[in-house]
Amino acid sequence: MKKKNTLKKEDWIKGGFRALTKGGEQGIRIEAIAREMKVSKGSFYWHFKDVAALKDAMLEHWAMVATSNVIARLAGDEASAEERLGAIIRLYGGAATQQYGGLKSEGAIRNWARHDKKVAKIFAKVEAARLQFLTELFLQFGHDVDKSKLSARLFYAALVGEEHLAVQGLADMEKDMLAMLDRLL
Repeated sequence: MKKKNTLKKEDWIKGGFRALTKGGEQGIRIEAIAREMKVSKGSFYWHFKDVAALKDAMLEHWAMVATSNVIARLAGDEASAEERLGAIIRLYGGAATQQYGGLKSEGAIRNWARHDKKVAKIFAKVEAARLQFLTELFLQFGHDVDKSKLSARLFYAALVGEEHLAVQGLADMEKDMLAMLDRLL
């Protein structure tokens, strides 16, 4: 077993996401996460008061890492809008998601939001920020505002749908999304 001081808060957050991905909100239990991480559950309390605090930290972390940080990094990138949209596609299904439960993690959060008003509120803010950024990228192609908003919604909806299909082994998310992007442009 690892010592509690070797685990970071982020380790427990990632463990919480893997638990969410496997068992839904009810799967976010200290004992189950500790067992999966091969540590004592006592080390959990080094970073969190209780499961509710972990859930709050998970949502804050997700909003920051999966949205705010991505937008900040890509907004400051000198690449073309098309290249940045391609980067979003690669990030969404990339290896970095594995430590959070893989492609299933976004769907698990989406499902959690259906049953929890607090999560739904945060999820709505995240999706609004994502759609706003996507709209800005499509505006850079010279599309008018209405067409850019529509393209952003279609792109995002396709990304969500492709995630679902890819989890079932029914789609090649990156290939399909790049083809969709080509059509939108």
